[in-house]
Amino acid sequence: MGRRNKNLLFQEIKVIDTASKGKAVAKTNEGATVFLNNAVPGDVVDVITYKKRKGYYEGNIVKFHTYSEHRTEAVCEHFGVCGGCKWQHMKYEAQLRFKQKEVLENLKRIGGIELPDLNPILGVKNPYWYRNKMEFSFSNQRWLTKEEIESGIEINRNAVGFHKHGMWDKIVDVTTCHLQADPSNSIRNFIRDYAHKNDLSFFDPKKQNGFLRSLMIRTTSTHEVMVVLQVFQKQDQLLFSLLDAIIKQFPNITSLQYVVNTKANDTLYDQEIICYEGQDFITELMENLQFKITAKSFYQTNSLQAYELYKVVREFANLEGDELVYDLYTGTGTIAQFIAQKARKVIGVDVVPESIDAAKANAVHNTIKNVSFETGDMKAIFTKDFIERNGKASIVITDPPRDGMHKNVVQQLLELSPDRIIYVSCNSATQARDLALMKEQYSLIASQAVDMFPQTHHVENVVLLKKV
Repeated sequence: MGRRNKNLLFQEIKVIDTASKGKAVAKTNEGATVFLNNAVPGDVVDVITYKKRKGYYEGNIVKFHTYSEHRTEAVCEHFGVCGGCKWQHMKYEAQLRFKQKEVLENLKRIGGIELPDLNPILGVKNPYWYRNKMEFSFSNQRWLTKEEIESGIEINRNAVGFHKHGMWDKIVDVTTCHLQADPSNSIRNFIRDYAHKNDLSFFDPKKQNGFLRSLMIRTTSTHEVMVVLQVFQKQDQLLFSLLDAIIKQFPNITSLQYVVNTKANDTLYDQEIICYEGQDFITELMENLQFKITAKSFYQTNSLQAYELYKVVREFANLEGDELVYDLYTGTGTIAQFIAQKARKVIGVDVVPESIDAAKANAVHNTIKNVSFETGDMKAIFTKDFIERNGKASIVITDPPRDGMHKNVVQQLLELSPDRIIYVSCNSATQARDLALMKEQYSLIASQAVDMFPQTHHVENVVLLKKV
């Protein structure tokens, strides 16, 4: 499509709804669809488009005529630049309403499912400072504002923070992130200042060199703190001096770990993580249970709301004490152990060996004897042989990643034909797709959306299916 056709000005168009990936959607007077960033349903705006696709445009707002009643001031100085928190300019009550709407529409449109009345979405008490895990990137390619570029002043390009929206190689230097409570911001800012003072090099994503690469900070509701520093080069003197400085500045850190990762990507699951100070785990509490969380462990990133989510799962399961339960995509076995006291036995499965190791250790620590765990790719391990070895479950809980369940897993679920299926999802679109494959055998009895990620468009949804 020629440039003259994609760079169009639309005046005084109304933003009518939210869309995928945190965007908003507006309609022109001619009925054309335009997707926008940083817009809120109810805004009336002028837009210049920068991309045309079959059936829609993408554009940028150049003027506001009317601000939506759902709009509020973003609290973060990095809003609109940082790749996260895309709904921070929307009142929290409106966020909840649009998340609930998305779940409903996906279940109807994609799933083609006959729905009961949906339970109201479960919101949080505090929509900030809720994350227990944050991962920050170091880069010598800091994103610069137009003013900084035009100033002609030499600027330190080192940054530690998050990717600029839509740019894999540019990092926004984050001063204060409002998603994870202190000491998170203090630790990150201290490491940045130390690095500048001691001339430590930041990672170059293009040239694949440099020293500092990433920083993970994990916390618990009991105020334990884990810090994992990832470096690209093995330079013990530089690394150990930095780690010693962190411990001196933050003596209450529970676990200080590091990893030397020379790969092209910065994923840690295939790397050796070394504990430098303290223990190699932190501990989260939920009711009478304790969960040891390692650097590689999956744990819901909102601890307080995870408890609300698991209570929904437990309520939907309605266990009487004699049930065999499968917990697919179990992670560190949190759901499995949370419901085990009301079941005869729970069997959890996950693909990450470290997660299963943690699940087994947590079960021993919590003296839970009616759970067992197996490691394997779900579509390869969840087979007839698995069922013959473990017995026919009457209830299956499944909590897959964003992509949903593999079609082979869905088919095996249908062949197993449990009385009830509880499907926990962080992506209601793929959840609805999977439910559509099961609707001939199962009726949707209840659906409960749970807001785990305020200020973002993400939402968890739990559905209860009962065999027809």
